[in-house]
Amino acid sequence: MTVIALDVGGTHVKGGLVEDGRLLTTRRWPTGAELGPDAVVDTVLACAEELRADAAGRGLPVASAGLVVPGLVDEEAGVCALAVNLGWRDLPVRRRMSELLGLPVAFGHDVRAGGLAESRLGAGRGCRDLAFVAVGTGIAAALVIGGRPHAGARGFAGELGHQVVRPGGDPCGCGNRGCLETLASAAAVSRRYAEATGARGVTAARVRAMAVAGDPAALRIWTEATEALADALAALTTLLDLERLVIGGGLAEAGDSLLEPLREGLADRLTFRPAPELVAAELGPYAGCLGAGLLAEDLVSGAAAGAVYGAVPGFGPGSGARYVPGPGAGRTESGPR
Repeated sequence: MTVIALDVGGTHVKGGLVEDGRLLTTRRWPTGAELGPDAVVDTVLACAEELRADAAGRGLPVASAGLVVPGLVDEEAGVCALAVNLGWRDLPVRRRMSELLGLPVAFGHDVRAGGLAESRLGAGRGCRDLAFVAVGTGIAAALVIGGRPHAGARGFAGELGHQVVRPGGDPCGCGNRGCLETLASAAAVSRRYAEATGARGVTAARVRAMAVAGDPAALRIWTEATEALADALAALTTLLDLERLVIGGGLAEAGDSLLEPLREGLADRLTFRPAPELVAAELGPYAGCLGAGLLAEDLVSGAAAGAVYGAVPGFGPGSGARYVPGPGAGRTESGPR
C-alpha cells in the first residue's frame, strides 16, 4: 500500500511516499507562511499533487493521504482549530485536501504523529507508557498510555511547553509567564543568550557548544534550560508513571550534552521512585512525516488512529521491526534540509 504523507511546519513542509511503514521518498518545500494562510493551503495542496505525480511515475497507485500540522487540531472533525505559525484558524483542511485529491485523508497533530512513528518503529518500541517529547522551536509531547495515544478531552494533551515551571517568569506567547518554552526551547535558548551577551543570531546549537566549551553565559543559559526541562519531565512522570521518555526535535541533536543532564536531573527529582528510561528519538526529522503515513495506512486498513501502537502488521511490541528508509528515501529533496 502506497500513501502520501505530509508534515506541515512553520518553515517547511516535509513530505514523502510511504509504503508499509517505510518512507520511499522524502521531499521538502518552503511553507511560505509569510504569504498568508491561503498561500499555505495552496502550498500543501500543491505538495500533495506533486507526490501523487511522483507515485504515478513509479507505477504506484496511491490509496490515501496523511496530513499532520502543529497547533490545536480537531482530528475527528479534520479541522485545524489554531496554528499560529501557519495563520490557520478553524480550517477544514482534511475536507479540502480530500476533495482535491479524490482520496481518503487522515489528519492529525504533528507531534502526536511523530510519537506514533517512534512508538511503532523507533525508540518507543515495546513500551506501553511513554512520552515522545519534541524539543525544537517550541516544545510539545505525545503521550502513549497503556499502549494507546492519548489526545485528551479536547485534543490538547501534551502541550508540555506551556507547563509553568518558573511562576512569574518571562512572558510566553500563550499569554502566561514562566512556561517551559520560555526557558528550554531552541528559540528561548538563542533569545536568552542574545539578551545576556548582546550577540545576535547565535543558534541554540551554538550556545550548547559554547556551554560545553565553558563559556560562562552559555553554560548558565544551557543549565537553566536543562533544569527547567527536567522539572517538567519529572512532573509528567510523577503524574503518569511513565516507563520511557523519548527526546526528539532539533535540540535533541545535542546528544549527551542534553540527555545526561536530564537523566541526572530526573534522578535527583524522583527521589521516591526509579526515573524512567530516557533515550534519544531514532527516526530523525521525518518522524512526523512517517507518522502521517502510518495514519493514512491505518485509515485504509481500518485500524483506528487510536488503536494500540502495533496494529500495523509486522510492527509493535515484540515484533523486532525497526524503521528502515526505502530505496529512494532522502534522494529526492526539493530544497535544503
